[in-house]
Amino acid sequence: MLKIQEIRELIRLVNESNIVEFVYEHDGSKIKMKKAGAAEQVVVATPKVDVPQTSVVQQQPPVTPVVEKVEVKEEAKPEKQVVATENLHTITSPMVGTFYAAPSPDAAPYVKVGDKVKKDTIVCIVEAMKLFNEIEAEVDGEIVEVLVKNGQLVEYGQPLFLVKPE
Repeated sequence: MLKIQEIRELIRLVNESNIVEFVYEHDGSKIKMKKAGAAEQVVVATPKVDVPQTSVVQQQPPVTPVVEKVEVKEEAKPEKQVVATENLHTITSPMVGTFYAAPSPDAAPYVKVGDKVKKDTIVCIVEAMKLFNEIEAEVDGEIVEVLVKNGQLVEYGQPLFLVKPE
């Protein structure tokens, strides 16, 4: 059976690819992933009509295939505000782990967009192997954008925040 980390990696790879559906079977276990909002194709095959080889040709009504109307709904993706990254400092993850915006699930986040931070201000926690590592802002400035979601898996060097230095 796959480990949870391997499953998460598969989900990430399928999500970033053009694959619409992915199936993995191994030792009696089966994992099936299908992207939401994927357009379904409708294939219509017209039946072959054999005309008997006789001297008298009988007029038969044409065979008309029946096709039901299929609506393809595309999910409306919210437009993301584009932030010019010139002159902005990027706070990156120093390790692979899970990003936490707050010290506990019921607490307020360490920082949010618009907050002023100092070099030593804690902006988040990255948890790796049950060790909770506090990440500092690294520069004095203002948080312009939070690039990851709470509970999201992050990679080494992955951008977490954009900060406008003072």
